[in-house]
Amino acid sequence: MRVGIGYDIHRLEKGRALILGGVHIPFEKGLLGHSDGDVLCHAVMDSLLGAAGLPDIGFWFPPEDPQFKDVYSLKLLYEVGRKIQNAGWHIVNVDTVLIAEKPRLQKFIPSIREKVTEVLGLDTSRFNVKATTNEGIGELGKGEAISCYAVSLLVSED
Repeated sequence: MRVGIGYDIHRLEKGRALILGGVHIPFEKGLLGHSDGDVLCHAVMDSLLGAAGLPDIGFWFPPEDPQFKDVYSLKLLYEVGRKIQNAGWHIVNVDTVLIAEKPRLQKFIPSIREKVTEVLGLDTSRFNVKATTNEGIGELGKGEAISCYAVSLLVSED
C-alpha cells in the first residue's frame, strides 16, 4: 500500500469560469491558472502521483507548455489515472477537502464525485469530497482564493 498527499490553491478572479472536479459552479469569479485552475483535480492528481512515486503534475503538464493553456483538468486527471495503472497501481480511495468561503459548495459535491469517479473508473464510494471555510482567516478566508487537499491510497496490482 502507498499513500500520497496533494495540495493546490488558486486565486479567484473575475472573468474566469469556476470549475471544481470538472463541474462548472455558477459564481462571479473563477480560479486563475494556466489550465482551468481546478484545484480539486490538481490536488487529486498530485496525491495519486505521489503515492505511486511519480513526479508531480508540473512535470507531466508544465505550465509553460501552451498545449495546456485553459485545458480541462478532468482530461489531465484521466491521463494521470492511466499513468497510475500503467505503473501497476490500483486506487483504493481518495479523500479531499475543498476550502472556500464562497460559494457554498455542498450542493455540488454529488456532481463532483460522479465526474471524478467516472474519469478514474472508480465507484463513488471510493472518492470523497468535503467542503469547509477558512473561518475568515487569510486569503482563503477573505474569499480571494480556493484550495484543496487530497489524500490517496493505492495498492499494487501484483
